[in-house]
Amino acid sequence: MDSEKQKNSCQICGETFSTTSNRNTHMRTHTQEKPYSCEICSKSFSDKGNKKKHMIIHTGEKPYSCDICGKSFSQSSSKDLHIRTHTGKKPYSCVICGKSFSNSSNKDRHMRTHSGDKPYVCNICLKSFTTAQNKDTHERTHTDEKPYACEICGKSFSQSVSKARHMITHTGEKPYSCEICGKSFTHSLYRNTHMRTHTGVKPYSCEVCGKSFTQSQQKDSHIRIHSGEKPYSCSVCGKGFTTSSNRNKHVKTHEEEDKTNISQVKTENGEIEVEEDLVKKYWEEFTSDLP
Repeated sequence: MDSEKQKNSCQICGETFSTTSNRNTHMRTHTQEKPYSCEICSKSFSDKGNKKKHMIIHTGEKPYSCDICGKSFSQSSSKDLHIRTHTGKKPYSCVICGKSFSNSSNKDRHMRTHSGDKPYVCNICLKSFTTAQNKDTHERTHTDEKPYACEICGKSFSQSVSKARHMITHTGEKPYSCEICGKSFTHSLYRNTHMRTHTGVKPYSCEVCGKSFTQSQQKDSHIRIHSGEKPYSCSVCGKGFTTSSNRNKHVKTHEEEDKTNISQVKTENGEIEVEEDLVKKYWEEFTSDLP
């Protein structure tokens, strides 16, 4: 038995598996190898099962329906996970802190907050992440890829969850309610974040200084104070920022500068202000070719 375990052990981290196949699939989390490609969009996957699940996105098939609300899903596992939003069942518990989860992948992802393990590495800047999804999302900050488009208005998103959240803005649906005050939200994430205003819970802690936050995004932004990382750059002057909101505020200063420059004309005696309607005319001409 020990020799069999050794045979199916990861040569990099030492984790053991019941089969060689599972060991090989796990090894790809270290090597980033994705040998299985979609024949339609060329997206690559580390195992056949994930590729097969992905293919249903192209066909639009949703053969699995919720017995409670009738919502349909492309995968039976997605349907089972959805049903737990009705029942509140969380069968997967963290062995360290006891926190419970509705699915095993969320539990495994949570466990890495205790171990500090970040096995997924960005191919561009080598930054490490606890999940492959976070790594893929991060890489789109380099490429500006937005593969998820709204079928109603055409707006594109870098994450499928962002697209799903956006779709509710068209329907107006708010299916997630606060159990304390009854306020409704378009997404469970917003509801859960709101609940912390009642409980005061701050589950996301900085590994450097220990400061705690109610949202993971707040923690990530804070950590850049320590690391000095500035992943959001101004497309006009190249200046870097720790958050996209600060970058967007900065970009507007260029727009104001452009307006100011256009509101002045050069004469032999220097710069003089021109009439308001002339400023408007110049500004319209200046912006007519902008995207």
